Amino acid sequence: MTASLDLTSDPVELTAALVDIPSVSGSEKNIADAVEEALRAQAPHLEVVRNGEAVLARTHLGRDTRVVLAGHLDTVPINDNLPSRRTGSGDDELLHGCGTTDMKSGDAVMLHLAATLTEPRHDLTFVFYDCEEIEAERNGLGRIERELPEWLDGDLAVVCEPSNAAIEAGCQGTIRVEVRTTGTRAHTARAWMGENAIHAAQPILQRLVDHTPRNPVIDGLQYREGLQAVKITGGIAGNVVPDSCVVTVNHRFAPDKSAEQAEAELRELFSGYEVVVTDLSAGALPGLTSPAAAQLVEASNSEPVAKLGWTDVARFAARGLPAVNFGPGNPTLAHTQQEHVRTTEIRHCTTTLHRFLS
Repeated sequence: MTASLDLTSDPVELTAALVDIPSVSGSEKNIADAVEEALRAQAPHLEVVRNGEAVLARTHLGRDTRVVLAGHLDTVPINDNLPSRRTGSGDDELLHGCGTTDMKSGDAVMLHLAATLTEPRHDLTFVFYDCEEIEAERNGLGRIERELPEWLDGDLAVVCEPSNAAIEAGCQGTIRVEVRTTGTRAHTARAWMGENAIHAAQPILQRLVDHTPRNPVIDGLQYREGLQAVKITGGIAGNVVPDSCVVTVNHRFAPDKSAEQAEAELRELFSGYEVVVTDLSAGALPGLTSPAAAQLVEASNSEPVAKLGWTDVARFAARGLPAVNFGPGNPTLAHTQQEHVRTTEIRHCTTTLHRFLS
């Protein structure tokens, strides 16, 4: 039986209803069914389509601009944190449960706006997608881009991921590489007959220690780059001189640097060594100078900040849309057993977006 959602209810109540529908990545059918059924029944002004376990809806009002709002329906595995529950009251009220922060509170804000904003100043597209919390090739937003690309077109994208109810503009890029050394195996009792590949990795680590990260200011926002060794593997036994070693390095780079530039920088830094790229995603520039983004900043009555991490705003930026993160919840609580969201943030984001869009 499909759960019933009241899209016009208090977004806090709607958040709780969404949280109480388990939707671990790969198992989003029930929540997608509920969202689709509610949109078709309660938002007749919207065109609604289903794509796998994603639900998309949009207006056709002939406005000069279109804003795309996006949020994923899936969560990480449940960790004894369902059903939802509340603590505190007033401004200190908290809603606890898997997905409260990441990101069913953001989905609730979007659903409430979808049902109640029948005459927005911009045409609107709402994208509720699946499989964001697992490997990138299964991300529903990527599938939508391949199969229904026109649904992601617009003048501004707002990804309602948790951002402490503040506008986080753009995002960093990320690249992960493996830097490899080789040696010669030998018995450790006769170590002089071999060459230790782990020892040979010392200059790689020293280059990382000596590296000074950039902290560029872009559109008035402070970004902070990072370059860290995140894993070292090597050796096959406790009595064998290792003949191979791999140092895995992750670089988070500011969005004024392209993916190609980031890769070239690492290859130069580790010149003389074999470097293999295992993951690479470009960042997204803030785009706050676009008219729609400037209107959102004005509606928020707050100063935007740089997004220090990678999010799906980069997918929209690659399509030419300025994109920001704006949603309730503290991102440091995402994926934890203690996940919760302040109910005041849910209402604040709803009010802000309503002011911006209406």
